[in-house]
Amino acid sequence: MALKHTEKEVKPIPFVFNQSNYRWMLISMAIVVVGFLLMTGDTDIYDFRKIVLAPVVVLAGFGVGFYAILKKPETKA
Repeated sequence: MALKHTEKEVKPIPFVFNQSNYRWMLISMAIVVVGFLLMTGDTDIYDFRKIVLAPVVVLAGFGVGFYAILKKPETKA
């Protein structure tokens, strides 16, 4: 019994994210790393930089990350 060979049109599957989403994700990871670097050091543990500035920077980095995930890719017309 011979098998029939059928040709099917193969459509490329689009990616969920595009280049701009990945760029925003890399920016958010860099912001989070900067925030954690602000938390390090041998200064006083109750320094403004460690207890206020660094957590705000880390949370801003997470916010940019959420934006990168939820951003819709641009459609080409």
